[in-house]
Amino acid sequence: MLFKLSPLARRRWSRFKENRRGWWSLWLFIALFVISLGAELIANDKPLAVHYDGHWYLPIVKEYPETVFGGEFPLAANYRSPYLKGLIAEKNGTIIWPPIPFSYSTINYDLGRPAPSPPSTDNWLGTDDQSRDVLARIIYGFRISVLFALTLTLLSSIVGVIVGALQGFYGGWVDLSGQRFLEIWSGLPVLYLLIILASFVQPDFWWLLGLMLLFSWMTLVDLVRAEFLRGRNLEYVRAAQALGMNNAAIMFRHILPNAMVSTLTFMPFILTGAIGTLTALDFLGFGLPAGEPSLGELIAQAKNNRHAPWLGISAFCVLGLMLSLLVFIGEAARDAFDPRK
Repeated sequence: MLFKLSPLARRRWSRFKENRRGWWSLWLFIALFVISLGAELIANDKPLAVHYDGHWYLPIVKEYPETVFGGEFPLAANYRSPYLKGLIAEKNGTIIWPPIPFSYSTINYDLGRPAPSPPSTDNWLGTDDQSRDVLARIIYGFRISVLFALTLTLLSSIVGVIVGALQGFYGGWVDLSGQRFLEIWSGLPVLYLLIILASFVQPDFWWLLGLMLLFSWMTLVDLVRAEFLRGRNLEYVRAAQALGMNNAAIMFRHILPNAMVSTLTFMPFILTGAIGTLTALDFLGFGLPAGEPSLGELIAQAKNNRHAPWLGISAFCVLGLMLSLLVFIGEAARDAFDPRK
């Protein structure tokens, strides 16, 4: 091993593995996330590789003009066109497609029936109301949801831990004014404010992340504040103060490691909240830009196309599985860090 776990960390890891539901949920969630990270290798309207005239080309990595494959125009090659396929076949070439030959924005013009179309051999989970492959949009949407939630959880945890540490360690007017501000700020209707703010601009990934960060950092403040209020009166903290150690070192080197126990156990539940909020905003049309792969946008399509049940079933199953896995992981982490065990 590159590093050696402490006896306490080994006991906590052992308790985490004892919760079989949480243990297998962790590995299943990691597997699904890793698969979604390679979405371009699974669902793409560009071939993984093309063998033409004795040479190999990688369209998934580099864009080639049509003239490379014997075409007449120096435009980006459209590998789905019968014309280009015929040119490659004339040289006994080979096109290696990913398992799903559609990206999240690819429109399938060969459906043969109005969209949304039901599941078929070409579109395993059917298409949406714009003839885009549902499975491809789910894979890309899963990745965006998890990356968004992970980034938001990390940033909000950093802000929440710092604010809670300052309140709990210094107490007095710092704690009093901080609590009054939190009471006012947490009493605001968050979802309505996000909708209002998002209506002024067209939010993208980072803009929406900043808007949600304005409110999500409050989740951990009370937990960290309570730990610092308790820890600042312990003997080793008073000894460090008597030795002249500065407050920042005492806070983040001595008290914070103990406060991180409650923080770590709460993080999976922050993840579920972030995913749920993003899905709700996308469903209402105030989330990611139009056209971006989104589970909330897919649910909105299901509401508007009740004759296409595969849209709602697919989105709800993926969203339910994602949130259930995170809840199970959070329960296992809570059991692992429970001091009573």
